[in-house]
Amino acid sequence: MDILGRILLVEYDPKDVELTLTALDDYNLANEVVVAADGEQALDYLYFRGNYLQRGRGNPAVLLLDLKLPKVNGLEVLKQIKSDQNLKMIPVVVLTSSREEKDMVATYELGVNAYVVKPVDFHEFVNAIKELGVFGR
Repeated sequence: MDILGRILLVEYDPKDVELTLTALDDYNLANEVVVAADGEQALDYLYFRGNYLQRGRGNPAVLLLDLKLPKVNGLEVLKQIKSDQNLKMIPVVVLTSSREEKDMVATYELGVNAYVVKPVDFHEFVNAIKELGVFGR
C-alpha cells in the first residue's frame, strides 16, 4: 500500500529524520519524501520559493511536522498552512517530543489531523498516517 504523491517531512533532528524515513520505507508508505530541516524551508517548499522555485506542481499528500524547529516553529507553519486556501486541505501529522497538553490542544485547534509523540511508537505512527485516507489501492 503506497501513499499517493509525496510526503513533506519537516524535522530538524537528523536522527529523527532517519528513523522516520526508515519507518516509511519499512511500511511502504512513501513514493517520495522531501525533507525540510526547518519551518522556513517547509514554507519555501509549499510556496515555491528559494531552493524550491522549480519544484514540480502539486501539494504533498501529507505533511509530517515537528513543532520544535529553528527559524519558523511548527505551530507557525501549521497556522500558515491552515489559513491558506491552497494548502489547508493537506493532511498534517505532528511528530513532536512535546507531551504538553497546551501544544496538543493548539495543534488540534489549528486543524492538525494527528499528534504523535516522539520517540515514536511506529505502530501508532503508521496507523496515524493510514487513517488519513491518502493511500493508493
